[in-house]
Amino acid sequence: MEGFMCKTPAIADIVILVDGSWSIGRINFRLVRTFLENLVRAFSVDFDKTRIGLAQYSGDPRIEWHLNTHSSKEAVIEAVKNLPYKGGNTLTGLALTFILENSFKPESGSRPGVPKIGILITDGKSQDDVIPPAQSLKDAGIELFAIGVKNADENELKAIASPPEETHVYNVADFSVMSDIVEGLTKGVCDRVDQLDKQIKDSLAPPRDLVIADITARSFRVTWTHATGQVEKYRVVYYPASGGQPEEKVVQGTDNSVELNYLNSLTEYQVAVFAIYRSSASQALRGSATTLALPSVNNLELHDITHSTMRVRWRAAIGATGYMILYAPLTEGESADEKEVKVADSVNEVELEGLSPDTEYTVTVYAMYGEEASDPMTSQETTLPLIPARNLRFSEVDHSSARLTWESASRLVRGYRVMYVKTNGVQTTEVDVGKVTTYLLKNLTSLTEYTVGVFAIYDEGEAEAVTESFTTKVVPDPLDLKSSDITAESFRVSWQHPALVDSNVNTYKITGLSPDSEYEVLLAAIYANEIESDEVILVENTEVGFIFCLSKTTNKHHNDEHLLCFQRTVPPAQNSIVLQPLLSDTEYKITLIPVYPEGDGPVASQVGRTLPLSAPKNLRVSEEWYNRFRISWDVPPSPTMGYRVVYQPLSAPGPALETFVGEDVNTMLIVNLLSGTEYSVKVIASYTTGSSEALSGRAKTLYLGVTNLSTYQVRMTSVCAQWQTHRHASAYRAVIQPLQKQEIRLGAGSNLHCFSNLKPNTEYKISVYAQLQDGTEGPAATATVKTCEAPTKPPATTPLPTIPAAKEVCRAAKADLVFLVDGSWSIGDDNFLKIIRFLYSTVGALDRIGPDGTQVAIAQFSDDARTEFKLNSYTNKERLLDAVNKISYKGGNTKTGRAIQHVKENIFTAEGGVRRGIPNVLVVLTDGRSQDDVNKVSKEMQMEGYIVFAIGFADADYGELVSIASKPSDRHVFFVDDLDAFQKIEEKLVTFVCEAATATCPSVPMSGILFVLVFLGFRMMELFGLVEDRYNSIYGVSMVPGTFNAFPSFHLHSNALLAQPTRFIHPEGLPSDYTISLLFRLLHDTPEEPFALWEILNKNNEPLAGVILDNGGKTLTFFNNDYKGDFQTVTFEGPEIKKLFFGSFHKLHVAISKTSAKVFVDCKMVSERSINAAGNITTEGLEVLGRMVRSRGNKDNSATFQLQNFDIVCSTSWASRDKCCELPGLRKEAECPALPKACTCTQDSKGPPGPPGVPVSHTHTHSNPIQLH
Repeated sequence: MEGFMCKTPAIADIVILVDGSWSIGRINFRLVRTFLENLVRAFSVDFDKTRIGLAQYSGDPRIEWHLNTHSSKEAVIEAVKNLPYKGGNTLTGLALTFILENSFKPESGSRPGVPKIGILITDGKSQDDVIPPAQSLKDAGIELFAIGVKNADENELKAIASPPEETHVYNVADFSVMSDIVEGLTKGVCDRVDQLDKQIKDSLAPPRDLVIADITARSFRVTWTHATGQVEKYRVVYYPASGGQPEEKVVQGTDNSVELNYLNSLTEYQVAVFAIYRSSASQALRGSATTLALPSVNNLELHDITHSTMRVRWRAAIGATGYMILYAPLTEGESADEKEVKVADSVNEVELEGLSPDTEYTVTVYAMYGEEASDPMTSQETTLPLIPARNLRFSEVDHSSARLTWESASRLVRGYRVMYVKTNGVQTTEVDVGKVTTYLLKNLTSLTEYTVGVFAIYDEGEAEAVTESFTTKVVPDPLDLKSSDITAESFRVSWQHPALVDSNVNTYKITGLSPDSEYEVLLAAIYANEIESDEVILVENTEVGFIFCLSKTTNKHHNDEHLLCFQRTVPPAQNSIVLQPLLSDTEYKITLIPVYPEGDGPVASQVGRTLPLSAPKNLRVSEEWYNRFRISWDVPPSPTMGYRVVYQPLSAPGPALETFVGEDVNTMLIVNLLSGTEYSVKVIASYTTGSSEALSGRAKTLYLGVTNLSTYQVRMTSVCAQWQTHRHASAYRAVIQPLQKQEIRLGAGSNLHCFSNLKPNTEYKISVYAQLQDGTEGPAATATVKTCEAPTKPPATTPLPTIPAAKEVCRAAKADLVFLVDGSWSIGDDNFLKIIRFLYSTVGALDRIGPDGTQVAIAQFSDDARTEFKLNSYTNKERLLDAVNKISYKGGNTKTGRAIQHVKENIFTAEGGVRRGIPNVLVVLTDGRSQDDVNKVSKEMQMEGYIVFAIGFADADYGELVSIASKPSDRHVFFVDDLDAFQKIEEKLVTFVCEAATATCPSVPMSGILFVLVFLGFRMMELFGLVEDRYNSIYGVSMVPGTFNAFPSFHLHSNALLAQPTRFIHPEGLPSDYTISLLFRLLHDTPEEPFALWEILNKNNEPLAGVILDNGGKTLTFFNNDYKGDFQTVTFEGPEIKKLFFGSFHKLHVAISKTSAKVFVDCKMVSERSINAAGNITTEGLEVLGRMVRSRGNKDNSATFQLQNFDIVCSTSWASRDKCCELPGLRKEAECPALPKACTCTQDSKGPPGPPGVPVSHTHTHSNPIQLH
């Protein structure tokens, strides 16, 4: 029997929301598909008739197809038959919001003025709130029908559905009887579509009485009478009647007037006003108006005119956005170049500079209105001639020089030129003196007349000269010649300089003269030009001298041992002399004999003694420290050459240390000493004739060492030590020996440390050293301790199998797997053995171990993390399991955040063995809440694509486990009461881990929407090395700004040709469904010939898959090999495709499924082509960027273009979810994540609470019972 067919001519947009949670099951989901087929058959489905879209949800919703995806009933039914089962939780509220934001949108095929229907099918109660999302849909004019099956909550269905419940709520006891409600549902939907269509058409009245007033050159006001009905907004569209791009303004439905600004002057505009209702728009109310001419400037005035500038002033024009000034000299010949000045609208006066002197200029001013100019206003004026210098004067005139002074001509003078000449001569001298008003003329001839001219120099040229004359003076003689310091052999002459002598010498000592003789001195002044003055004469006599005799006495009667006589002449006023060098502590006899011209005078004698070699006195010690002290002493009365300082520890044998200091030093800081040690110190004075006796003393350094060292928590393989801290220590060094020496450096606040990995029943010596900031280390404090004996019998546990068999689900697993194990004190020895057994069993479930399969690493953590072994440590299962059994218990506190950071920085590294393109999986096991922050590093791990599982037991915090693990939590978080219950989760954990390790695509975060989502896919920019810290090592690539300054873009030059082995990027090949996402732009030098943005080649350089741009033909082509091995291509063209070739950044999505290839340009779907399902690719080849199509032979060439983003996402839904937040023209801040380095609020930043909402009342009704047979 034929089913019900909806015959109404009204059309609708129907979106079906299907529950795909685990509770439905695959068998029941087949019945859901049958129900959907029958539902679709009841409607006339076509592109211009009823459209049907479908979304499926569980933990997260997804679009299966949009309203505009299929244009026939047969295509929709075929899509229903192939609808995949999703699986997951039941979050109905999230799904309702999802279809409001994604399905009922114009870009998804939703049409204005067409009834909107939403149909929900669910089998259980939602795990989130459904009432606000359902109300949002109703508020948006969407009629909701709710169908419940089996365990659905009827009250929840009624809360979701639109009234009345009798026709909008359906509930059946089982999936097998869903077919019984198809006819009732389709009739209800059909009737409601008909009713809604009539309501929409009755409510769309246009506005009336269009009035255009307040017309100016750049604007006018549009006013209208309100349309009837619930108008939400008015849309005003306007454009030039002669043709041009339409523009629009949108105002609220309560407004009936708007001013249109920034119009062109003297232009007729067409205006249309539309009333916008909730889901449609009215017909237009139309009219036209012509703008006025632009106002020009008034009262143009030229003033403050100089030889090179003039000021222009005018009265401002109302509404002008700026002014343009044009000026040029008036010449009889060819017209001179016209110059232009533009100023802002706030400026009505400007100075024109760089004008030619004594020149007439014409000046024209325009008022600017955007790019338009008003009528001009013009005036003429002439610049002034150049102003000469004034008032030339002379001063400081002598025989060879004179100073010139003049007054400045103008502030615009660039400098002056001085020209002078002998009045009766012909040779002229010129000097450029700069911007000064005084200058000294030198090297002139005495008693000569000179004529001087001064020229003012401007940028524009030279002014006329100002001239005057002067005469130089006679050459002057030296002054005041006199003698002084007269001796028997010499005397000094001195004088005063005459003016302008170029010398600073005014005295001279004449030596080598004879005693008691008369001498005549002649002195003349010599000037710079070698002119000499007349001579001045002085007559002077020398004096007499003395003979000194010095002898060393040999006995108390002063008999002479040796006699030394020498003659020394001194002035009569001198009465002392120093005799040196002499012997210390020795008596000498001194004899003085005067010498006269007539002979020797009477003799005078005296006996004296030199001082002994005195030692320093009063040794003092100060500034005692752990490695130094200072000594000071009093210096002896006799002058010394310096001091020897000798010091040595009293308790340590060995040579003494010695240093020498200068004669002016009486204190010294002795450093690099032993702490707590007494030293002997000696200070010895050094003289030219020997050394003094030693000044001796003692000094002691402070003690640098810890005290009260003791041990505690002594176990089989570990022991702890504690001590009393030293008040000045900046660090401690703790050492345990004699077996395997362990050494660690601890901070200043540390007073304990625990050593692990020790041998049972073994005696150890623990030493602790205190250290200062400068590295000085004190003596060791030591303690001995013996570890506990091992138990005589091992714990009663089931023997571990030698090599466990691999589980089937893990046969194809290929991942880098890290276990991070809690080894804190709260675990205990017995429980740690259970953790080891769990690790042994879990790792044993894997199949291939090593680079060709799964690599395994294990780290243990407490206060810090310890890598037990790295990913590349073992390549077979037997050795790996043996290493697991040998892991020893660590002990300590619980610092999970630090441990996860350790794994990220030290294990998931190239040195640690991590591989490219392979899933990175982390399994964290812990029994308690972390004592540090785990949120930041966990978020980083998830954002960077790591798959994280969290296993908690005993006192673990479930909320913390959720923040550590990847999403969804029901797949990545496990919790058991104790370690004995590990077996309950082991099977499920192994399955989930191996499924993650088997995935063709790794996890990658995608940030094209407000909330960052983790998708499976490939970050192609990173895989090709196009990131900030790696691009500079790639030939032919440079980094330039992208769509925003915060986003880098990479310029691929013609010699780049980037290539990577396919086995590194896609080691498992391409997935069956995927989206190629590229953000790029073509450049002016991008070749016209076709090139591949990206393509995969086999080892013979033959193309397997890729995307080709034809810059000449403006087309886009995708190609691959289908499942039969046939080469297939699909080409896209049209206006939206042509945008890619206009030189701007564009975002391109190519979504490839088993049946079609869809192209999205700037997050808008523009075309779809049918294709066959793809076959897989070979990994024995290359993936390349920018390869020219014509270089299919042996020689490859590359195209020039810029690339900002490139991802391959293992899903076809990403293109419809991406918001193109990287494109400035499409970016909506409310829907996009913050730009890099932007200041944003976090989810923890909470504002004040809002007002309380209106209470919601629930009406309980019952739907018709279903009879079961």
